[in-house]
Amino acid sequence: MTPDDRGLDGAEPDDAGGFVEDVYARDGTRLRRWDNGAAGVPVVVSNGLGASPTAWTFLHGPDCGYHATSWHHRGLGGSDRPADETRIRVDDHVDDLFTVMDAAGMDAALVVGWSLGVPIAIEAARRAPERVAGLMVMGGAATGTFRVLPQLPPPFPPVGPGVPEGVQRRAAQLSGWLLRVVGPPVAGIIDLLPRSLDASREALDRAGVDPAQLDPTGTAAPLVTLAEVARQFARHDWTWFSRLVLAGAEHERADDAALAGITVPVTVVSGNLDTLAPPADMAALAEALPDARLVRLPGSHFLPLQFPDALAGELEALARRAHL
Repeated sequence: MTPDDRGLDGAEPDDAGGFVEDVYARDGTRLRRWDNGAAGVPVVVSNGLGASPTAWTFLHGPDCGYHATSWHHRGLGGSDRPADETRIRVDDHVDDLFTVMDAAGMDAALVVGWSLGVPIAIEAARRAPERVAGLMVMGGAATGTFRVLPQLPPPFPPVGPGVPEGVQRRAAQLSGWLLRVVGPPVAGIIDLLPRSLDASREALDRAGVDPAQLDPTGTAAPLVTLAEVARQFARHDWTWFSRLVLAGAEHERADDAALAGITVPVTVVSGNLDTLAPPADMAALAEALPDARLVRLPGSHFLPLQFPDALAGELEALARRAHL
């Protein structure tokens, strides 16, 4: 379906395929919503903070088999900051998820969560189980988001497994704040990536590079997609991005009893090389959910870019489990 088919005002084509439009959250905040413009199984992407729909290549195109929608978080990617700038916590993002579902005409959908989008997806399933037919989550946990932060080089403090909880929380708070310092110079480097970068399998072969070095499955994701996602990410206001990270980390930890109440089918995808969401954390999340399937992939935190075909297969299997 096209924007005209849906009767949308102000919809415009998007680089990721489909179209974007402005919708308004429950508190009046203007959000930029993406829709792939296709027909099929309804899917809502609860993206990583600041990530763009460009990352989800297997949800692009009219024949992908899914009607997919997502949105840019408050103050990022064309969405406005809320008038009350404290309205940037997980509960506010959950409200936004339901807003874009309503705009897409979805009564219920599969919800895909990545990174900081995982606690948003899980909280949506807890709050309105009738609207979440199934969950596929990767690179994040159902708790506060302090583990899902970048590992900054020394002398910045460590974040991750092996660090005592109290020390980790304080170190992660500092790391989250330091994003506003480290982000701009990193963004400047990213913006220098050549737009003509084409690292498809054929281009890698011509250059004499073994794609298996980049992707152990032998299906190396196009680096041109990675470069474009990185460029879009680099354009953020890093002070505001830091505030969003810290606000998300204030989300109360979901205990095992709360997770046990989520009875929809869930697929938990873990990257064996993910230092931001350690495999042990993802395994514990799967163990706490009544109907969860744990999938391990030999990748990092950026599984949508590394293993789009594998994730497409898992989403198809989840749709069957959810009777969609």
